[in-house]
Amino acid sequence: MSEQEREQDLAGKEPVKEQAEYTPSVQPDFMREKIKQKPVNKRKLLRRTVITVVMAVVFGLVACVTFLILEPVISNRLYPEEEPQEVVFPEETLMEEMNPEDMLVNDEVEEEPQPVEVELEDEQIEELLSQVEFGLEDYQSVYNELRKLAEKTNRAVVTVAGVTSDVDWFNNIYENVASASGVIVANNGKAMLVLVSAGTLNGAETIEVTFCNQTQAPAQIIQKDPITGLAILSVPLASIREETMDVIEIAQLGSSSTTSLLGTPVIALGSPLGTSGSVCYGVVTSTGTTIDMPDAAYKKITTDIYGSRNATGVLINLKGMVIGIIDNVNTSNDMSNLLTAYGITELKRTIEQMSNDNERAYLGIHGADVPKEALEDPDMDIPLGTYIREIEIDSPAMEAGIQSGDVVTRVGETPVSSYNELLNIIRGAEPEETMTFTLVRQGYEMKVDVTFGHLPGGN
Repeated sequence: MSEQEREQDLAGKEPVKEQAEYTPSVQPDFMREKIKQKPVNKRKLLRRTVITVVMAVVFGLVACVTFLILEPVISNRLYPEEEPQEVVFPEETLMEEMNPEDMLVNDEVEEEPQPVEVELEDEQIEELLSQVEFGLEDYQSVYNELRKLAEKTNRAVVTVAGVTSDVDWFNNIYENVASASGVIVANNGKAMLVLVSAGTLNGAETIEVTFCNQTQAPAQIIQKDPITGLAILSVPLASIREETMDVIEIAQLGSSSTTSLLGTPVIALGSPLGTSGSVCYGVVTSTGTTIDMPDAAYKKITTDIYGSRNATGVLINLKGMVIGIIDNVNTSNDMSNLLTAYGITELKRTIEQMSNDNERAYLGIHGADVPKEALEDPDMDIPLGTYIREIEIDSPAMEAGIQSGDVVTRVGETPVSSYNELLNIIRGAEPEETMTFTLVRQGYEMKVDVTFGHLPGGN
């Protein structure tokens, strides 16, 4: 082919080439690209979900435990809880022991001139007496005053109910309620403290206290005294209504150690007739009997009030002060229905210890003062001290070697001249504390180390 023909041939193909440049290219199907999503691994997803849930639960548990542990600590740091106030009754003065009723004479009265005594003839006396008329109105007014005093003091008296549940033969649940009268003895800043007979609380599942305005509040036992059969209950202030706090009062504890108590008018409050809210009037007929118990000796107050064998409550004097806690358990059979009571003076230290929940020491002795006749008899050669009448079996006193007939003259460096002084030492001791007792046995002095135990049956 000539050169001219090749040029023509090339010139004829150029339009085709230019046309090919503007024609879009079409890719075949096997060259088309498609992005596919990765398939979900259900097993792996489930495992991650389970791990997340488990970690959340563990974190929650750790947070809860940490909160429970630290919350009381932080709360106590930020808002420290107030401790209950210690209950302490004032010591009785000599004036109270000599005359607890009407020691009304003061220095100003003594300085007043004494009236001139004028002797009157019998006729003049009869004439003066005839001018004095004592009618039914006067008799009624006397009882009205006694009733007002009883109503005022009744603000400190409560009814304690111990509730227990049981099942009858048909599987029906029923409740047994045992009640007794108690008295409010203190307020420790967190609760009202009530003194009551412990027999009502035996086996009680719940304890309810009813106040003078018939409102109720739950109570708990602080401590029982197995010797006297009394107990102290705690009624939280938060559970007592405001209107109740406005009307209730704390009982004033008087004195039962006076010799002039015999023949004194008294009022029995609580349940002297076995019924809550009953009131009786009478006089003290005897104070010479002592209730002998291990490590204790309580004065027994006897009255002429005819009451219930199951009587509970308090005896008050005409000043509205409590002089005795009614207890007919230790009454003899020949006067089982005459009201008797523990003297309040001897009970004060026990009430203090129970109110403060102090653990009490136990020695296990029965003692008495050495008789004056024995001290004055040179042939007997008995020193001043406490005569041991009886020793409780398996008691700390028996284990230490103390025997019946011994005379305790000294405990440590403290001389002992009476049984009451020895009892005060025992009440001030603590369990597991060791003291040295100086004894006189058959004329020979000896010393023994005594380790006090825990009061049996106490809590």
